[in-house]
Amino acid sequence: MSIIEAILIAIVEGLTEFLPISSTAHMVITSSIMKLADDPFTKYYEICIQFGAIISVLVLYYKKFINFKSPTFYLKLIVAVIPSLFFGYLLNDFIDSKLESPLFIAIVMILGGIVLLFVDKWFNKPTIQDEKEINYTLALKIGLFQCLSILFPGLSRSAATIIGGMSQKIAKDVAAEFSFFLAVPTMAAATLYKTLTYIKDEGFFSSEQLIVLLVGNAVAFIVALLAIKFFIDFVKKNGFRIFGLYRIVLGSIVLLLIAFKIIS
Repeated sequence: MSIIEAILIAIVEGLTEFLPISSTAHMVITSSIMKLADDPFTKYYEICIQFGAIISVLVLYYKKFINFKSPTFYLKLIVAVIPSLFFGYLLNDFIDSKLESPLFIAIVMILGGIVLLFVDKWFNKPTIQDEKEINYTLALKIGLFQCLSILFPGLSRSAATIIGGMSQKIAKDVAAEFSFFLAVPTMAAATLYKTLTYIKDEGFFSSEQLIVLLVGNAVAFIVALLAIKFFIDFVKKNGFRIFGLYRIVLGSIVLLLIAFKIIS
């Protein structure tokens, strides 16, 4: 993987990680179009650069994460992340197989897009307007919704958790922010697991690979920082319909590319 290829993948990751349009789907599609080598390091890189994206959450919401006076915030995240850790470990091989299938991801993209067309109408009477009102039971439910993105790569972790939160009468901007918070332990755990597995199977990284990883994470961090700021303001004013339309259009384009054997 060249530096240019790494930067392009990182830009895609940063732009899409916290939007309900599936960063996984976009990276798989981008990799297929770019004809990137299907080697262990490329697969690892596409997971690892999520670490750069989650650092942007820590920077933007640092007051939440350095408030050690009350452990409630951290405990809610622990409760919410447990289902994903369990199912992610249990279904690791299944997930990897589906990540290699643009057809599966395209279909999930379209179906998820159809859902996003209507969520603003379905869940338009929120009663929870602040993250502090989310209790442990609600946190667990959101964590279970997050598992849907594990079972169906291309669904979007962000979409699953935000829609899950909205279905529990949480305001959409609050649900989005909690989704960002939950991304931190979820993706940190995924990155750590994949790193240990990669080192065990392939050995330590070369100096060239370390440079690629550093550059990729830096780019993903900067782009994600901008994407999060845009997303919250946009959703408050416009809702999720545009993201649903985007998913349907992109998924349909991917199906056409598969049909014409441009990607496989």
